[in-house]
Amino acid sequence: MDLGNFLLVALSLALLLGIAKSFDFQEEDLASEERLWDLYERWSSHHTVSRDLQEKHKRFNVFKENVGHVHKVNNMNKPYKLKLSKFADMTNHEFASSYAGSKVGHYRMFRGRWRGTGGFMHENTGNLPSSVDWRKRGAVTGIKDQGKCGSCWAFSSVVAVEGINKIKTNELVSLSEQELVDCDAENQGCNGGLMENAFEFIKQNGGLTAEKNYPYQALDGSCDSSKMNSPMVQIDGYQSVPENDENALMKAVASQPVSVAIDAGGKDLQFYSEASLLQY
Repeated sequence: MDLGNFLLVALSLALLLGIAKSFDFQEEDLASEERLWDLYERWSSHHTVSRDLQEKHKRFNVFKENVGHVHKVNNMNKPYKLKLSKFADMTNHEFASSYAGSKVGHYRMFRGRWRGTGGFMHENTGNLPSSVDWRKRGAVTGIKDQGKCGSCWAFSSVVAVEGINKIKTNELVSLSEQELVDCDAENQGCNGGLMENAFEFIKQNGGLTAEKNYPYQALDGSCDSSKMNSPMVQIDGYQSVPENDENALMKAVASQPVSVAIDAGGKDLQFYSEASLLQY
């Protein structure tokens, strides 16, 4: 099925997944070392983290510092909340190195060079809603986890195509990130990539196959051409939202899910849980 153009907004780097299992805590959990250790044990059980006793004591000190950070930020009246994610006993350096690193020059996205096919299709869109949640409209698949593979670019690209497919056909199909990781030669698989290149691959290749046909492995593999030749969804182009234009971005996200990459190396994103809906 041919879906026409869809939107790309490029900010910097990674998808951060695995939010669904974030673990909350109460003020009284911080009252003593003993209570903090109990919190660490409950967090470990919740995330099925298994470590030997020596490693647990080492990680407990990191965990304590991270709990303090989450507690402090949540009391700063910011427009988002943090919780104890599965990364809560990792330093920020460890987290960024394992989950937010890339060998690809994502800085290219900031150069102001317009990319895409055609003009900005939503330029004349009006009557914007006060808020929009594409999950509630059934245009977003369930949470996926990229694992220790720098494939954020593939997930960001795929979710945009899944969303516009749902809008155009009323059918939500989970598509294959692994096909992009293995077969898109313009990107570098688990070493990173750019959504623009992925969209161009999907366009030139005649579409993208389903996740169930080419399941995600969280590692680089050889391209399976037999699976690649069974596309489920096609596109004929993509567009960039005009840079530094919040009004254009509002028009875009009011009309469809967009592909976004962010720098996920910061400590707040290591523990990000939820934010208020974008208000117009």
